[in-house]
Amino acid sequence: MPNATGLDRRMTDAIDRIGRADLLVGIPSYRNAATIGHVARTVVEGLRRSFPRLRGVVVNADGGSDDRTPDRLSEALDGMPAVVGAYVGPPGKGSAFRAVFEAAEMLGVRACAVVDSDLRSITPEWIERLLAPVVAGSVDYVTPLYARHKHDGTITNTIAYPLTRALYGKRVRQPIGGEFAFSGDLARRFLGGGAFVPADQVWSTDIARFGIDIYMTTTALVRGARLAQAYLGAKIHDPKDPGADLGPMFRQVVGTAFRLARSNTPAWRAATGSVEVPVVGEARAVEPEEVRADAALLVRKLRAGAAEHAGVWRDALSPEASAAVRRALDEDVPHSLAGEMWTTIVYDLLAASARRPERTDAVVLALVPLYFGRVAAFIADARDMTTSASERLVEEQAVAFEERKAYLVAAWPAA
Repeated sequence: MPNATGLDRRMTDAIDRIGRADLLVGIPSYRNAATIGHVARTVVEGLRRSFPRLRGVVVNADGGSDDRTPDRLSEALDGMPAVVGAYVGPPGKGSAFRAVFEAAEMLGVRACAVVDSDLRSITPEWIERLLAPVVAGSVDYVTPLYARHKHDGTITNTIAYPLTRALYGKRVRQPIGGEFAFSGDLARRFLGGGAFVPADQVWSTDIARFGIDIYMTTTALVRGARLAQAYLGAKIHDPKDPGADLGPMFRQVVGTAFRLARSNTPAWRAATGSVEVPVVGEARAVEPEEVRADAALLVRKLRAGAAEHAGVWRDALSPEASAAVRRALDEDVPHSLAGEMWTTIVYDLLAASARRPERTDAVVLALVPLYFGRVAAFIADARDMTTSASERLVEEQAVAFEERKAYLVAAWPAA
């Protein structure tokens, strides 16, 4: 058996008892007793309904819940083989995923999926749409395609989607979505360091936290994996106000994306344009559950960050971007941070991070208040739009990232 550094003894003992499996669904958790039973029951139903001849297993990698979360999952499994225990490593989603990857390797599975433990909208069809392309052997990596409220997924909409699309040339709409599927071989690659990042530099970084999703997607892209997107409809989970909750997640996701861009320069530097990624399932217009966002709070946080991050802004931003930031600080709605100028700001800071990797954390922290301002401008622009209509604004921003990629290449440090 391979060395299991992310699994506790209960998990390795369970893997020994199970021996082999064909399919695996991982459910990372932390204090999700109220929702995880529904998620687990739905996963079991999906596996049995769509893959009756394949042996499935559920892996629950828990972060030390004190509300009986693992017990609630175990009660919902209805005899499905399971690996349940506490992951080993820094607290975070990525450490839980590491345990899932190790379990997949030990069990020799063909295909894996991971789903969030706070989902209220998951259906058995989600499991089929995520896993079936991988089981069929036509796809290596499946990302989710959700109908999300226009105020949800703000990190995705403002940076993760447009930057991933522009750098790596694939229109992966939800590169950090939460629900993914991948082959057993790709799970081993994630464990081994993935996107040209040494394995011993992965699991002690933000990849062990919220950086895991962008790490997985980037690894799949730079290794030439065959991709698909699974349409899953509305994602109803525990939403977060971008002004109140998303600062730490932003730092971990964007910091990881910036470091991966530097590690994978040869994979993206010469690429131009982008191509669509096939969709599994029919994408229908859905108006999802509302996510409330406080635009005034976002503007206050933009202004509050000015004094703290003025030095980084001065050193890293181009004259035109610096002027736009100064204007934005005086605007009731910071539209100076939108469109092409937002692209310029992100590219300036990304290039600054690449020139001085030891300063990446400071650079990403300096981007946080600007992100708050960008989201406030988006909220204003989308105020009278449905979620479906507001997608046009997201696409326009992504196109701006593509069209201005030459600016990033020119600013990038020589190898």
